[in-house]
Amino acid sequence: MTPATSGSEKVRFHTLNEKTGNRVVSQYIDSATGKPVPDEQQAKGYERGENDYVILTDEDLASVELETVRTIDIEKFVPRDRIEWIYLDTPFYLTANEKIGDEAFAVIREAMNAQDVVGVSRVVLGRRERAVILEPRGDGIVVWTLRFGDEVRPESEYFTGIGNKSDAKGVAALENVIKKRMKDWSPAMVSDPIQDALLKLIASKKKAKKPGKASSNSDKGKSGKPSNVVNIMDALKKSVAKELKSRKAG
Repeated sequence: MTPATSGSEKVRFHTLNEKTGNRVVSQYIDSATGKPVPDEQQAKGYERGENDYVILTDEDLASVELETVRTIDIEKFVPRDRIEWIYLDTPFYLTANEKIGDEAFAVIREAMNAQDVVGVSRVVLGRRERAVILEPRGDGIVVWTLRFGDEVRPESEYFTGIGNKSDAKGVAALENVIKKRMKDWSPAMVSDPIQDALLKLIASKKKAKKPGKASSNSDKGKSGKPSNVVNIMDALKKSVAKELKSRKAG
């Protein structure tokens, strides 16, 4: 299993001492004594009461590991369209470890593809057993880890009471807006303009002879620049109002 996504291209910052320019190193500190705790003395604990913990050693944690940490056995198959999107968590690309497994890999992939199903299995990741699905994709198989049932909030708790309060003219106007703005999907639609701006800023600072002087705390919040936060409902209302106005004018 190889992660299908990567965050390595993101701009990441180190925390520095502003006066010396040196990196700041974090430490685990004993909350009572205030002294640093070396790695060999650190342990995992489960809180059972105020300042009362059950300590688990590496041996304890290893004892509950399951065989699924080493294998992916398909337990059952379900129709591909029955897996709700909200349960999909993290994607991985699945490949065969040895050439001898390529044929079996291809047979499983093609059979699932022909029946339009996904395989359901379990695997241990990060000391937790996770339910996963195996989905045929092109020449390979994508493994999606699934969120646990208690992690998914029922939509009925949030959508109750909305009902059918839409305005027919407003719906028609917005449908016209949708048609005019319809585009084919492209990864460029999910580009990060802030990261692009950061990269340009960093590049310009690299070229500068002297680093720019950091602004003082008193200057924060006084730039007068508008907020970048967009209210999607306000944006939709403006689009509909503009469309209705143009239709009346026509």
